[in-house]
Amino acid sequence: KKKKMASTARATLTGKYGAVTGGKGVLPYFLASKPVTTSAKTLPVIDKYTNQVAYEVAMPSADDVETAITEGLKAEAAMKRMTSWQRKDVLMNVAKELKERAEELAYVLCIEAGKPMRDATTEVGRAIDTFTVSAEEAVRQHGEYGPFDISSRNNGLHGITQRFPVGLVSLIAPFNFPLNLVAHKVAPAIAAGCPFLLKPSERTPRSALIVGECLAKSDVLPAGAFSILPCDTDAAAKLSKDDRIKVLSFTGSERVGWNLYSNSGRKRVVLELGGNAGCIVDETAGHSKERLDHIAKRLAFGAFYYSGQSCISVQRIYAHESVYDALRERLLVEAQAMSASRGDPMEAATALGPLISENDAKRLESWVEEAVSQGGKLIAGGKRDGCFFDATLVEGVSKMSKLSCEEAFGPVAGLEKFSDYKEVIDRLNNSRFGLQAGVFTTDMSRAFYAFENLEVGGVVINDVPATRVDSQPYGGVKASGVGREGPRYAIEDFTELRIMLLRDAARL
Repeated sequence: KKKKMASTARATLTGKYGAVTGGKGVLPYFLASKPVTTSAKTLPVIDKYTNQVAYEVAMPSADDVETAITEGLKAEAAMKRMTSWQRKDVLMNVAKELKERAEELAYVLCIEAGKPMRDATTEVGRAIDTFTVSAEEAVRQHGEYGPFDISSRNNGLHGITQRFPVGLVSLIAPFNFPLNLVAHKVAPAIAAGCPFLLKPSERTPRSALIVGECLAKSDVLPAGAFSILPCDTDAAAKLSKDDRIKVLSFTGSERVGWNLYSNSGRKRVVLELGGNAGCIVDETAGHSKERLDHIAKRLAFGAFYYSGQSCISVQRIYAHESVYDALRERLLVEAQAMSASRGDPMEAATALGPLISENDAKRLESWVEEAVSQGGKLIAGGKRDGCFFDATLVEGVSKMSKLSCEEAFGPVAGLEKFSDYKEVIDRLNNSRFGLQAGVFTTDMSRAFYAFENLEVGGVVINDVPATRVDSQPYGGVKASGVGREGPRYAIEDFTELRIMLLRDAARL
């Protein structure tokens, strides 16, 4: 019955939306705001569940990237002249179309990212929020006025500050949230008044191209305002190295991100990279059976949603010794239920979909085997079936195991007990990553102690570190990156602060 339901869901959605992927031949990329279907090479994109080619996208060449840069530079002045309300209208129109095409976009995410429908639907909603908040921020870019007569040498001086767009920016997005993380780069760039070059992941380009379709309908954006370039690594080199580009915003792996940073020249760089997020459950949090049930469900969600393919997925769980056994029992039940929900991402009942590739599933399998060989105890999951990997819990993972010190990017979490709160804060900090952390506690002093002492970009109290609000400042410290996303904060990176000093402006 379950297999039949999946087949029915897939057939129904493909019948409605199959043309948005493979039904129109080669899909276009966008060069200087225009769709382009002619190219020497095409990019085949795999359906992550069937492992079959779902569609092909025209691939821009290195020459096309140069054209995109040249045309983007020409658009700088016109983008800068756009009024705040015009930028807002462009973004609100995109949000409106995304809402109208929500089911279609969720279908695309199921295909190209292997994302279960429930998670795909959530991502579409978040992308709508991101464009909407960015539209609101487009008309909230206020400057400041202040006196600067700080000494007798400065009598009569006042100043006005205002932020101005930096110019052409380069945006590189990952596969795991191919719509919302594109939104987090594209929408603030437009709100700031910057033309942009976007490279979506070659594994998941269609979501970004639909955003391009929405933008191409605007009669306000100038020619050359945007290019969406699903190109190969060689052709993409200029997106990070070319000094005509003013900002590089990259989300992806630690290795690639820091390599781009070191070769980026004079431009400003924003990096949102990896993590191995930890979450603490202290003895005050588990004061009732119902509360522990809730915490276990949230931890399981944080560790296993979208098969753990999130840089803030829960990877390390620290439970106080007084609640450890009860929490462990509940987590085992949640992990088993998650593994039992494995299936076709298009089926509404599926909670655990495939990993992005079989190689990633094999890597995760080897990491779990290594952790067990180094003394860890497998208490749930650990099995691979092609691209699928069961929801997995490992107890007592060695600090030397990759499962502890690297980013797993899969549905795996380690479980440890602790007795001393200050000591477990130090244990959580013992990582080269620092993106977000979670703490379940009812003690506000402990909450503020965590806030002041955890070496991360965000601390989440009474929820998992996988919690992200799309308007918050989001980013990490240490190897997890530099700079912050979130529309308001990304706009700061895409603009420069300028001051006008006035001498004796009020003297008659």
